[in-house]
Amino acid sequence: MLNDIRELPLLLTADETAALLRTTRKAIYVMAARKQLPGVTHVGRRVLVRRDDLLHWLDQNRRAPSLKESQR
Repeated sequence: MLNDIRELPLLLTADETAALLRTTRKAIYVMAARKQLPGVTHVGRRVLVRRDDLLHWLDQNRRAPSLKESQR
């Protein structure tokens, strides 16, 4: 994987997105089909994810309290 987030392309492939999220390419396709990923663009059968949308989404999720924390 890339050493610096700024080196990521503007549109990430399913493999690049999977590596970033530490999951599988199949999981990325499932998440895209369920509209669970932000910034998804379809080009033919390919799934591309806008880098900035994904990074913003990850940052927002990192800051959100977990279910356990919100029940306290």
